Amino acid sequence: MKIIHHIDELRAALAGGPRPAFVPTMGNLHEGHLALVRQARTHGVPVVASVFVNRLQFAPHEDFDRYPRTLARDAELLQGAGCDLLFAPDEAEMYPVAQGFKVQPPAALADILEGHFRPGFFTGVCTVVMKLFQIVQPGIALFGKKDYQQCMVVRSMVEQLNMPIQVIGGETVRAASGLALSSRNGYLSPAELEEAVALSAELRRVADALRGGRRDHAALEAAAVAALKARGWQPDYVAVRRRADLAEPAAGDDSPLVVLAAARLGNTRLIDNLEV
Repeated sequence: MKIIHHIDELRAALAGGPRPAFVPTMGNLHEGHLALVRQARTHGVPVVASVFVNRLQFAPHEDFDRYPRTLARDAELLQGAGCDLLFAPDEAEMYPVAQGFKVQPPAALADILEGHFRPGFFTGVCTVVMKLFQIVQPGIALFGKKDYQQCMVVRSMVEQLNMPIQVIGGETVRAASGLALSSRNGYLSPAELEEAVALSAELRRVADALRGGRRDHAALEAAAVAALKARGWQPDYVAVRRRADLAEPAAGDDSPLVVLAAARLGNTRLIDNLEV
């Protein structure tokens, strides 16, 4: 695997070859990221991964400065998973001038759920992903479905801007306990790590109720929020939404559903979801 830090060098390395499969990351990798790389390998084209902690998607009070930078370890893991090229730019390479042009996603998709609690988050995501797509020029891009709304926002951006990229959502990878793997799990204390499985357990309870025919979505959401609060969590939301557009399902709507949640355990904010 070749490690590249500069845009011109990456473009030269990819010139003349097939359009690659691309796995963008912020580093501090875990098995979920590596599963995306292995999935990318199945497409028979070069696999490019990026490691870049994107300041634009962090609010001033969030964890940009303390987000773990583990490039040497990440490179070893990516090589073992079959990555061909690792693009690891610094901030000056990605943002040589102040980023005045930004990609503003539609409010109906991007200002709800995560976007409501993290204003501007998806503008930061779309802007850096657009830049990375312009740099790498992939034919395929893979994103983890744990970040369900992010996956939908990126897919919508690609469709609406007629970008010739297939966006693939990789299934959430979980620990044996059911906890969704996340780079932020490393912030959790041993006791918090044990407690963290409660988030996926509440999602399962809601999903099982929906599969059993319950349609009182607001009551199910409220019960899950109350259960998490009783355990010492600080929930932002537990939401039953349509998979197609993350809109609230209307009465009698039999569209496929997804249950999404975000909650803070101690100082760590975790997200998860389950399709129904």
